[in-house]
Amino acid sequence: MIDINKLIDEYYQWLKSRTDLFTNPDTGWTQISTPFSGLFNDPIEIYAKSINDKILLSDDGLTFRNLDLLGAPATRSHKRKEILNKILLNYGVRIENNELVVEATEKDFPQKKHNLISTIGEISDMFMLAKHTVASVFKEDVQNYLEEQNIIYTPQFIARGATGLEFTFDFHIAHRKREIVLKTFNILNTFNLPHFLFTWDDIKEAREKITGKTITGLAIVNDTQRTIKTELLDAIKAKNADFILWSEKDKPENKEKLAA
Repeated sequence: MIDINKLIDEYYQWLKSRTDLFTNPDTGWTQISTPFSGLFNDPIEIYAKSINDKILLSDDGLTFRNLDLLGAPATRSHKRKEILNKILLNYGVRIENNELVVEATEKDFPQKKHNLISTIGEISDMFMLAKHTVASVFKEDVQNYLEEQNIIYTPQFIARGATGLEFTFDFHIAHRKREIVLKTFNILNTFNLPHFLFTWDDIKEAREKITGKTITGLAIVNDTQRTIKTELLDAIKAKNADFILWSEKDKPENKEKLAA
């Protein structure tokens, strides 16, 4: 069985070791190269500059330029604009001169940096909408399923954890005595799983103190195109979270996981 605590510790070490900085003395901008991959499998880079006791963070316009290169401009259709605006609103990021920007202070810099990187990642994923073979985004499939089951949910749910950071889950379901935070995985691997398990573990105690309810972390995994490794599912269970395989979503025991 996977030692998920060790895996999360290694994930932290990996994040730090793969983060590089370079400050241009002429402009005052600091380039932050992150370990997260962009559209062309290159590191996502953001830029930071101190201005009047504030820290301005920017992607230097690279996110939109990359989408244009792929023939998938973010504002090509009304649907794309809707998705883009929801992402920006969710993370508190704005567009200036075709750049993604957000202002931070020394106190909230980690959160704002996290928000900008998350925004870049989600907007970059919009290139998938350019592929005609893609009928819908998996997250939308899950949303439609919840509605078919007459389940009341909150999309893009934000919760603050013990570390003080805020994390976004795809859906939140509130019952009288318990609540559920859902994360959808079109692909489940050893890169994205530790992040989900860390965020779930980080918010669990804080949410239960605030609401007085028990909380369940639930991963909904698309297994229709590929076989999911057993050790990944075991790791979810090891952190006291749970999962539903998409091919088995209609089984009574899985429907029960979403019920009160």
